[in-house]
Amino acid sequence: MALLEVCCGNLESVDAAVSGGARRIELCSALELDGLTPPAEWIREVRRRYPSLIIHVLVRPRAGDFVYTPEEIETTVAQAETVLEAGADGIVIGCLTADGDVDVPAMQRLMQVVDGQASVTFHRAFDVCRRPFEALERIVSLGCARILTSGQGASVTEGSDMLRELRKRAAGRIIILPGGGVTPQNAGRILAWTGCTEIHASASETREGKKVTSAAKVAAILNVIQ
Repeated sequence: MALLEVCCGNLESVDAAVSGGARRIELCSALELDGLTPPAEWIREVRRRYPSLIIHVLVRPRAGDFVYTPEEIETTVAQAETVLEAGADGIVIGCLTADGDVDVPAMQRLMQVVDGQASVTFHRAFDVCRRPFEALERIVSLGCARILTSGQGASVTEGSDMLRELRKRAAGRIIILPGGGVTPQNAGRILAWTGCTEIHASASETREGKKVTSAAKVAAILNVIQ
């Protein structure tokens, strides 16, 4: 039995994800920008509506790359503090150097904020790291719980071999969370091939120009992986 994490970019999507059977979400805003830190009031409202739902929250201060200035890192730290105070069970973060390596000092600063009180996922910044296996070891040493990745492919299907290798190298030290193009049609195959036990999907559809989670797609993925 695998766990599905549903990426939700608005409160309507959270309702749909829960209706479809999701037990964990990644909450963010501005999905059209690949996700930004959501307002604290969203987190508090989701916690009020669904007390037992596991809420992971994206902490990303701006769109674009993952190379942050000292000022942007401090903004990220402040956002992480706010998110945790609002009731997040985990945060989803990622900082890189200009050379494409994990920015260890920036990540250490953020890990100090968390201080063991929440789960930390290193997000898809991993997919543009220049040396993924070195990045894996650095992320493990930081104490992150998981890495959200497409296996450095355009989708989990294209990155499936890398996902399989990462999962082998992770060797129980960190969770490899496949994400990127996950559908009811490929979720089971990806998990079977990679040996991963968690998977991440937006399970979305477009309504009136807005991406919204589909309860039916969530249920269909869960039907395949559980």
